[in-house]
Amino acid sequence: MRYGWTTGACATAATTAAYTALLTGTFPDPVEVLLPKGKRPAFALATERLDAGSASAGVIKDAGDDPDVTHGALIVATVSRGAPGTGVTFRAGEGVGTVTKPGLPLAVGEPAINPVPRRLMTEAVARVAAAHGDAGDVVIEISVPDGEELARQTWNPRLGILGGLSILGTTGVVVPYSCSAWIDSIRRGVDVARALGLTHVAGATGSTSERVVAELYDLPESALLDMGDFAGAVLKYLARHPVPRLTLAGGFAKFSKLAAGHLDLHSKRSQVDLSLLASLAPEQAPAILAANTALHALEICQDAGIPIGDLVAAKARETALSVLGSAPVAVDVVVIDRAGTIVGRAG
Repeated sequence: MRYGWTTGACATAATTAAYTALLTGTFPDPVEVLLPKGKRPAFALATERLDAGSASAGVIKDAGDDPDVTHGALIVATVSRGAPGTGVTFRAGEGVGTVTKPGLPLAVGEPAINPVPRRLMTEAVARVAAAHGDAGDVVIEISVPDGEELARQTWNPRLGILGGLSILGTTGVVVPYSCSAWIDSIRRGVDVARALGLTHVAGATGSTSERVVAELYDLPESALLDMGDFAGAVLKYLARHPVPRLTLAGGFAKFSKLAAGHLDLHSKRSQVDLSLLASLAPEQAPAILAANTALHALEICQDAGIPIGDLVAAKARETALSVLGSAPVAVDVVVIDRAGTIVGRAG
């Protein structure tokens, strides 16, 4: 599958072109950038503007075959002169967020331009400055038209990054269908919760389970971890960075997988083990083994008055505690059906 480029790589290309034009009056197009692992991709410019004292260039982000919310977004860098001796200063333009909560790798009040993209842009400025005999004292403003709207589809509002997107990337390369971005967001969510002094967080597999657990415990948004299928990512990170209490919330089928010891709950990577469910309700074992789905097995047990939801919750909790090990984290589990009704609890 086709790889793509991060917003940080695009911002670096746009910055390189804009700063070059500020010094020479001409935009390099395409513009080449140097990425951390030695790749030197060239980016075509989508926009150019040269004004008195500033220049801006825009690059369309190509995420390759990754279903990235920022695929096709325009990343614009505007470079202007800074005060002598100030080096490179970053600003958030339209559609780029500002950090408002602690726990992130940027200070509160800073534009949401992550450390590696900042380094890439700073190094690019240094190379252009050396080539043209300039001091390299510049202000870089990154903007993403429609970025504020796109950010609503990301974790940014929950993490306290307000006003738009983050400029991200550690390698500059987007790997198609990579799970790394989601897992990184889970980790940052834990970091923010800890920095805010929260003592109770919840990992939910989807929007319905998240709503249920938030209402059940009156949890603030900053305590909610959009776990998705990555139960293992939540548990392994909390094992190293504990929060006193964790609630896991999810559907019966997915938590049947967690009960069986699976930490990745995606349908492509784990399946419901009906034999496990049958072992939890032996009096209905033949019917459960013949069930079409996990929810069918749930209905069979409910009709028979068997608390299979509680039993699955207890087994899922055992899995969670085994991953957490000796970490000081109290765990409870909430299992729901498709309608959002709680069908099982443990812990």
